[in-house]
Amino acid sequence: MIAMAISCRPSLLIADEPTTALDVTIQAQILDLLASLQKEEGMSILLITHDLGVVGERSDDVAVMYASRVAEMVPQRDTCRASTSLYTRSASVPAANGDRAKRLPVIPGSVPDPREFPPGCKFHPRCR
Repeated sequence: MIAMAISCRPSLLIADEPTTALDVTIQAQILDLLASLQKEEGMSILLITHDLGVVGERSDDVAVMYASRVAEMVPQRDTCRASTSLYTRSASVPAANGDRAKRLPVIPGSVPDPREFPPGCKFHPRCR
């Protein structure tokens, strides 16, 4: 899939969950390949992932999404410190000590139906 995606030499490669369900060794190889292709070809990569480890190691800027909308955009280095979004702070940021074994907190409720978004912040019905 990667070969097909870069065959036309795109200026932007959209990689949607490229490492999902891969073991960590293969995941690292794929991410290293993408990084070398990015450098060699001078292309940008939009990496879509739920893996915060990948975000922390491989991104420059982060857009956190909730309910099909960008909740906030921050430089990767500031994702934990400078987050202003309650969603990011309560659900998407691992423990500050870097302990990946700790589970993220469970957020009550569910993502709203896109046909019936609440007014204002779409996360507010689930906010503590």
